[in-house]
Amino acid sequence: MLALTKDKILETLGGVVDPDGGDIVSRHMVSGVQVNTGGEVLFMIEVDPQRGPKLEPLRQEAERVVRALPGVTKVTAVLTAQKKAPAAQKEMPVNDPHGMEKNPKLSLPVRHIIAVASGKGGVGKSTVAANLAISLANNSRKEKLKIGLLDADIYGPSVPKLLGVEGQKPEEVDGKLIPLTVNNVRIMSIGFMIENEAPLVWRGPMVQTAIYQMLRDVSWGTQEDPLDVLVVDMPPGTGDAQLTLAQKVPVTGAVIVSTPQDIALIDARKAVAMFEKVDVKVLGIIENMSTYQCTNCGHEEHIFGHGGAKAEAEKLGVPFLGEIPLRADIRAKSDAGEPFGMDEAIAEKVISALA
Repeated sequence: MLALTKDKILETLGGVVDPDGGDIVSRHMVSGVQVNTGGEVLFMIEVDPQRGPKLEPLRQEAERVVRALPGVTKVTAVLTAQKKAPAAQKEMPVNDPHGMEKNPKLSLPVRHIIAVASGKGGVGKSTVAANLAISLANNSRKEKLKIGLLDADIYGPSVPKLLGVEGQKPEEVDGKLIPLTVNNVRIMSIGFMIENEAPLVWRGPMVQTAIYQMLRDVSWGTQEDPLDVLVVDMPPGTGDAQLTLAQKVPVTGAVIVSTPQDIALIDARKAVAMFEKVDVKVLGIIENMSTYQCTNCGHEEHIFGHGGAKAEAEKLGVPFLGEIPLRADIRAKSDAGEPFGMDEAIAEKVISALA
């Protein structure tokens, strides 16, 4: 059997014809081709935004021809609208209704969507997002909440590792991906579809479209039996991914994660301002790595300072949701794919903020 390679994929896609003429490879419409172990193939098809809604049959045909190749077990083709902005337009305003091309707004079977965000990387945002979702699903309330977790951190999808489901793959039923379930939380991540070490070199529109499709093409629930809360682990920063979420689904609110030191709080401040600018309510700020606790003696030390996030929340007029200490067992459990047991008071404050 011939090896399944990127060149073989491109050769096969060269037989897929664009309705406007020419094949999709010679017209440079195919990008981001990845061939993963196990025969899983992922690639992007870039099109003009005005043609995007009409080219779903093209995407399906591309998937069909690649799926027919020997050794291919699964194909994911992402249709992304790509169009250069006019030279005079240097920056897209955040309230631009066409910011995420012309894909329609989504109506998901979800009562509340919470974005967990940070202005910068390295503050433990994904760890907080994953454990917040588990805490919401397993809180002490008599009526348990139905919770989903979308790992939208495209460049560093760590939820599969954090929750011990690395290497597992979601099933596809009737064109919808079925989330994996861990600790009563329904989970989806781009990390299920790519190799652990494979870098995603995607431009803004590709990121936007990937997040859009993970929202649209996943069976989160039904209109009769919706999720109560979908927690979305956002990439760090204030860019395309955040705008996609704000523009395409009704976001109930955002939780901002920061560490106590000033350099992190500067970026947390930017994240708060960004969500306020797109009319998304900030549910509150969580201070992660708040206090170091010695495993042997219990001594506490403020390595990164302490109380900075609380002071910043008061300054900005948003709720302070609580502190998460810097502990060795949290690191060990995260590496082992086990939840660490977030303070239930934080989950209760988030639930109350949704009311």
